[in-house]
Amino acid sequence: MSEAAHKKTPLYDEHVRLGAKIVPFAGWLMPVQYSSIVEEHQTVRNNVGIFDISGAGQYTFLLNENGGIIDDLIVYRIASETFLLVVNAARADDDFAWLQDHLEVGHASGLPDRTDRKRDACATMLTSRSANFGAVAVQGPRTAALFDALFGKEIELPARNHIVDVPFGTTNVSVARTGYTGEDGIEVFSPASDAVKFWRAALERGKPLGIKPCGLGARDTLRLEMCYPLNGSDLSPERNPIEAGLGFFVDLTKPDFVGHDALLKTKQSGPAEKLVPFRMTKKGPPPRPHYAVFRNGEQIGEVTSGTLSPSLNWGIGMAYVSSAHAKIGAEIDIEIRGQKFPATVEKKPLYRKPAS
Repeated sequence: MSEAAHKKTPLYDEHVRLGAKIVPFAGWLMPVQYSSIVEEHQTVRNNVGIFDISGAGQYTFLLNENGGIIDDLIVYRIASETFLLVVNAARADDDFAWLQDHLEVGHASGLPDRTDRKRDACATMLTSRSANFGAVAVQGPRTAALFDALFGKEIELPARNHIVDVPFGTTNVSVARTGYTGEDGIEVFSPASDAVKFWRAALERGKPLGIKPCGLGARDTLRLEMCYPLNGSDLSPERNPIEAGLGFFVDLTKPDFVGHDALLKTKQSGPAEKLVPFRMTKKGPPPRPHYAVFRNGEQIGEVTSGTLSPSLNWGIGMAYVSSAHAKIGAEIDIEIRGQKFPATVEKKPLYRKPAS
């Protein structure tokens, strides 16, 4: 896909103005970094950073019939019968098609016949709003202070995984208490026409707090230190939530959802492979996706995500390995450029904030 064919977020011109390095990502032109990935990473760990997530309640999954993960997403209930789905940019079109298809065929739990299911499906309206909204993530231990600076101390910061509408200038924005970094944070959804206004206000009012704009690179290293999986790397339609260590997000007592039987079978038999975090125990090149994982000379899996951790100054990553070798403390080797480097399977998360 040529650069001209990629979509631009409402904040694209702001990224160019701030000197960001722009890269294609999931069909969008997005900032990968402004200054340096390490500097932006440490800003979020220590102060507060702001991300453009415009291409991006209850954490849950869209599954295929085999239990594979089409997407992981967050569902917010914004009214008694109105829900906001925040999905991954790379999966947005597939997600919409999946939902639309299941509405059209009338998939609705607990309804006795196709006539009733069709009626229920027709009563449900599905609308893609991605092009109409800008989305910004504010992340870091000084998020609450920036929230007060932006919205006033009389407005209460929403509880974790809750979403509220908050007045901002002449409009309202939706503020969700969530994030993808392991730090306190909010995600702010605004009409596309107001996205630049909010972005500039956050950067201006966040100056005393040490705010910096941050790109995809820092977002990736931050989430990997916390062992948060990335759709398209650690999660895919070929992998299910149980293999990915996310089975606790799936309620198998609910009998009627796509992929239920396949997941129940995996739960009963145990997954053949598991997604595990690891840390290198010898200095060397950082691990990268698709590098082979070995134990005692035998290949047991493959790396799905890897980087040099800015907080730990060690190579870290995640890999699918055979369940027999997925125990915490297991010694493994990562093949990097034809040479094997030692690592150990670790407990989640890989990074823990120092006690203050």
